[in-house]
Amino acid sequence: MNSNGIHQRSLLGIVALTTLVLGLAVSGLCVAETAAERNTQPVSEDVCFPGKTWPVCAPGEVGLDGSALDKISEYLEGRGCIVRHGCLAYRWGDETRRGDVASAVKPWYSTFLFMAVEQGRLPSLNTRVADYVPELNNINGGELAHKDRTMTFTHMANQISCYGVREAPGTAFDYNDWQMALFADTLFLKLYGATWETVDEAVLYGKLTDYLQCEDEPTFLAFGPHDRPGRLAVSPRDFARLGWLYLNEGAWKGRQLVSPEHVRMATQNPLSNDIPRTEGVAAKMIPGQRSIGSRSIPDNQTDHHGSYSWLWWVNGVERNGKRYWPDAPLNTFAALGHANGMRGMAVLPDLDLVIAWNDTTLDRRPSSPHPLNEVFRLLVEAVDEESPQESSKHLVNLPEPDSLVATARVHRAHQPGRAKSTRSISRSVAPKDNALEEAR
Repeated sequence: MNSNGIHQRSLLGIVALTTLVLGLAVSGLCVAETAAERNTQPVSEDVCFPGKTWPVCAPGEVGLDGSALDKISEYLEGRGCIVRHGCLAYRWGDETRRGDVASAVKPWYSTFLFMAVEQGRLPSLNTRVADYVPELNNINGGELAHKDRTMTFTHMANQISCYGVREAPGTAFDYNDWQMALFADTLFLKLYGATWETVDEAVLYGKLTDYLQCEDEPTFLAFGPHDRPGRLAVSPRDFARLGWLYLNEGAWKGRQLVSPEHVRMATQNPLSNDIPRTEGVAAKMIPGQRSIGSRSIPDNQTDHHGSYSWLWWVNGVERNGKRYWPDAPLNTFAALGHANGMRGMAVLPDLDLVIAWNDTTLDRRPSSPHPLNEVFRLLVEAVDEESPQESSKHLVNLPEPDSLVATARVHRAHQPGRAKSTRSISRSVAPKDNALEEAR
């Protein structure tokens, strides 16, 4: 099950270019970019990015215990891969096979939303959706006071738009596939000007995956252009590239694909437990509204658990005061699809690690405690604290329960030999995010 290729960590310090080239030819090293080679927002001076393929190594070469990783693959079943220090260190099943990831597509949507703002396609995250979908102005009058007129992109990207239920936007959480289809249609067809027949070439490839050099042709047409378009089919090893992009604050080989500010906001800004789950009483939707999955009306699939941030799941604090994943590093974040996240990808910045999976048996396990907690516990256990290649490129821990909404600042440093513990990181919490605060 394990990868057996040989890969060494990028050399640090002052090394002559000819020596690096020679080393690459002899032993397959992934050459690290220097800060000067990046055009904006340097991430680290020892970041290794994949090319057309991931560099492959044995777990021990990047400070991982292969036997602990075997426990993860046996627990999950299905297929997937683990990347550490930019190296594909472990694989099980067929990590190259493309497949639908269900709701794990949602962080891809928020990524393209952030890019739309950064590229001037959208004035701000707090722009009204009705400016692009005027039909929203004409529904739910009377006692609901045309509530959908006030819906913003911030509301949609945090599933607090209350589209299709009676609450006003920003006042309740509704995990809702009708809303998500409206979001996807508005994002890709209106903001980017694509059609579902052209969305892959015009948006997915041209704006993102060509830069990431994805290997297995991901597509937003998992079931074709006429069956739930917007559903993503992607291989675990390609999904891991999105995780590696986020772990490195939106930078990829000298290009800033997503701003570091948006990356931090997206992954460290969970909804407050003051926001209730919807009561689930149906309200009107625009005529002809489609769903990207569920056919339930109203659609009310889950609570946010104090752990939902711009369509990512994060290690927040639930309504009962407990961490969502108590044995995971506090800044872990994940894209999860279907029951218990049976399809998805997770980023553990403290461990400089990304794991992606599909077709697992997580859906067959009890939902409390969250079954992914065991995976994260085993990943922490798998890190060899004596590894000479340890590095710290971590996001600061999420705020404590009494903090409403906070965006964590990022601190990065190279710390050879850093201990396995993820609990001793200093805290620093930035002011509350204006986009989400203003949306309430």
